[in-house]
Amino acid sequence: MSVQPFGVMPPMATPFDTRGNVVVTALREQVDFLIEAGVHGVVCGGSTGEGHTFERDEYAKLIDVAGAAVHGRVPFLAGVIVNSTQEAVIRGNMVKGMNVAALQVTPVHYLFKPDEDATIEHFRVVAEETGVPIIIYNVVPWNYLSPALLLRIMREVPGVVGVKQSAGDLKLLSDLLIAARPEDQIFTAVDALLYPSYTLGARGSIAAILSAAPHANVQLWNAVKAGDHATAKDLHERLLRLWNAISADNLPACVKYAQTLQGVPALAPRKPMPLPSEKQKAAIRTALAGLSVQLHQAA
Repeated sequence: MSVQPFGVMPPMATPFDTRGNVVVTALREQVDFLIEAGVHGVVCGGSTGEGHTFERDEYAKLIDVAGAAVHGRVPFLAGVIVNSTQEAVIRGNMVKGMNVAALQVTPVHYLFKPDEDATIEHFRVVAEETGVPIIIYNVVPWNYLSPALLLRIMREVPGVVGVKQSAGDLKLLSDLLIAARPEDQIFTAVDALLYPSYTLGARGSIAAILSAAPHANVQLWNAVKAGDHATAKDLHERLLRLWNAISADNLPACVKYAQTLQGVPALAPRKPMPLPSEKQKAAIRTALAGLSVQLHQAA
């Protein structure tokens, strides 16, 4: 990995038309919107991007188009959300030449949970057979990896360089950070608590709220790095209101609505995910206004 990812790395939403097809022009516009906001990296094909819904060919097209749009301006990560080692290897190999700095790979997420040794072997095979650095996306509720297991994987599998710690538990993130080596790349996806995550030592964030409000999140990162905790706390409180507005089962659709309010053609979620309700829309508009975002009232 020539450029080490760090800082604010939004997981892109994927713009679909009403038939569920990716709208390529809108995808490129979103990349530019995020990078122009000052983010430090971009992730494509994650949960916020509904990456679990893609067939192989359209997944490859998505990563190819997004990677080309990033054009080396910031590190670019590709999400891999699949149910087998074989499929993870196939997808990793499909995209590894597409400007991808690392793969963001979930543990398998079918009903039957593999044991720890099998989980380590899963990541070992994906790392060795793709040759692409891997960041574990620790998000699957019924296969949620403990800090001890995450640390063991990073120590036993050289190709696994970091973890995106999700699921909202700051204690587990703290446990992971306190035991990690300096070279371990630990990112927070505790969207509600990015401010304390940064102060505890997270290398950066890969979290849905970054895509909903990239400008304010870059400001938060910069404030923490500058030691301006008064500004950081104020931003944390205003971002928390936005998180409370978008945190729902239709989170990707809510992120898209937040982007639409900022002039980004984020379009629709893939069915059967519903669009935001009028109540959700009102809460998102209010929260963005509280972040001094200039709203596009037509949205």
